[in-house]
Parts: sequence; structure tokens; C-alpha cells
Amino acid sequence: MSDILDGVTTFVRVVETGSFALAAERMNLTRSAVGKVIVRLEKRLGVRLLNRTTRSQSLTEDGQAYYDRCVRALAELEAAEADLDSGRREPKGRLRVSVPQAFGHHCVAPVLLGLARRHPQLKVDISINDRFVDMVEEGFDLVVRIGPLPDSASLAARRLGVQYASIGAAPSYLAQRGKPTNVNELRGHTIIAYMRAGVALPWDVVDTDGQIRRAQVEPQLAFDDMQGMVDAAIAGFGLVWLPCWLLTRYVQTGQLVAVMENCFRPLQEIHVVWPKSRYLALKTRSAIDALVAEIPAMVRAPSMDALPRA
Repeated sequence: MSDILDGVTTFVRVVETGSFALAAERMNLTRSAVGKVIVRLEKRLGVRLLNRTTRSQSLTEDGQAYYDRCVRALAELEAAEADLDSGRREPKGRLRVSVPQAFGHHCVAPVLLGLARRHPQLKVDISINDRFVDMVEEGFDLVVRIGPLPDSASLAARRLGVQYASIGAAPSYLAQRGKPTNVNELRGHTIIAYMRAGVALPWDVVDTDGQIRRAQVEPQLAFDDMQGMVDAAIAGFGLVWLPCWLLTRYVQTGQLVAVMENCFRPLQEIHVVWPKSRYLALKTRSAIDALVAEIPAMVRAPSMDALPRA
């Protein structure tokens, strides 16, 4: 008797990714191997599941009906594994996580490092970059995102906090150029900006009267990497926009000074996101719980009186 589940996971992955090549990549197989699995499955079932062309494939009517049942069956198997997980004292297995660069280095990685130390059977793969990943297609268990979340019925999320942002500068720069106290006084200063998709983001700043105004500044330097911004600011190049959780680290060492605190709008929410499922693996649940427990204190807006000023 043949294994009734033989080829089912591969078939579901091909449908979900829409591509034999992508399915092969996610499963660490060759495209040829995936194709052979589907052929064997169709031969065993006696029906064609996929209409294939050189560029794409689509489900047949039989394939759609079979896919729907396979998804339900795999969900039940996931539930059985989750039940076993709940009886284990230790999370185990490989956890794949994608996080933004600076936030990943300074905030998320230390939390996951602590989790891995507590649970030696847990293997954590951390991808650190500012690229917007498709977590389902690329096979990530968790993604940390800063900013608006896309509407998606396939994803679940927990809020980790809010990212506040301030203007900072090196003491040497402020000694030479002076400290701006309102939006108008930012004009004429040397600016270090954050760049996304090749465009420097504008400075929408809360002014002294509480109104939000766009600063009339022309960045001389722009980075798509926050550590590069920090390095340029410490070198005394100019005023820099930085998240409070990052600026505070360098304020405490005396390398930077907070010039205008918590002044950027809109505020950006921080979430941990994962593929929605009826059952959540213990490894994933443990990581979510650790991030929810530790990240909020890291990103909380600092007290205005606690930051050194120029």
C-alpha cells in the first residue's frame, strides 16, 4: 500500500507558490524533482491535477477539489503536531525570522539570542535587511515590520510598540553651527536623511506650537542604512533623523545629542507578523511571547528630562 500523503505537501506548496521553481527552492529540491513528485501523484490518483505550460500552471477542476481537501488534512496534521508541542517543555526545530536592519541588530536579535540560549534545541535563522519580504512565499515563520501593515487575510500580527523619532547631532556640529529650536531654524543646516526606494524621506516635524510642519531642508547625505546615518552624524557632518531607541544609545555615550525630541510624524507602529494558522507551533509562539515581553521597553519614548541637550 502506498503512502497516502506521498507528494501531498509538494503539491500544496506548488499551488501556494504558483511555480514549480519556487516550490523547489522553498523545499530545497530541484525543479525536476518537484515535477516528478507531481507526476507520480497524478499517476497514483489517476487524474490530472495541474494544467502546465512552459510559463505557468493552473489547477484543473479535480486539482482544485483535491487541493481544498489536502489543505484541510494538512491543517489537522499541524493541529496534531501543535498538541504534541504543547506537551513539550522545550521549543525545538528551525525558526526563520526576517527583521529590519538596525532594529534587527539592536532590538530583535538580542531577544532571539536569549531565547536560543534558553532552548538549545531551537535553531534560529535571522535574515537582517530592510527589504519587504513575502513571508509566505519565502518561507519565514516570523517577520518584524515597522510601519503600516498590508491588508492580508493570510497573516496574523501582534503589536510590539511605537517607533518615535528625534533629531540628533554630534556635540562638535552643534558647537559650530548652533542648535535649532523650531522648524524654521532647521533651514540652512546640513541634513543627513533616510532614503527609501532611492528617495530621501521628508521631515514632517512637530513645531514648538504643536503643529506639524514640513521642514524646508535639502539633505546633503542620504542613506538607506541607519548605521551609516549614525556614523555620519557622529563624525559631525550634520543633523540626523533617528528612531529614539537608536539615538538614545549614542546620547548615553555622549557621541550624539538630542536636539528636537519625539518630533517626527507620523509615528510608526511596530508589529511581529506570522502566517495565520489555526494552530501555532511552540517555536513560533515562544518567539512571539519573547518579543512581546521585551521589545516594548526598548522602544518606549525616552523621558524628555532624561536626554542630554546641547
